[in-house]
Amino acid sequence: MIDYSIRNGQLMFRVQVVPRASRSEIAGEHNGSLRVRIAAPPVDGAANDELIRLLAKTFKVARSAVQIVSGHNGRMKQVSIEGVTSEPSTDFTDLQRLHRKL
Repeated sequence: MIDYSIRNGQLMFRVQVVPRASRSEIAGEHNGSLRVRIAAPPVDGAANDELIRLLAKTFKVARSAVQIVSGHNGRMKQVSIEGVTSEPSTDFTDLQRLHRKL
């Protein structure tokens, strides 16, 4: 189960990023965090940009609503999303199914 919290109207959770994957996708849960495979390499912020794009598409929010709060240079990141329209538990439960459609 993915650990999350809602602070100041923002959904906050941890993301474990696996860069240089064959394609960008939600891979599931790992140690309480969302595991995401990213096709982009971790160079010049390309992997962070791809992560923001993928999360915005998955949660159906604008890219500007997704922020990396901490972990800009590491694989483990703290992410906040503003404006998620459904309950977070529903979003996280359906992520496995959603990533296959992306």
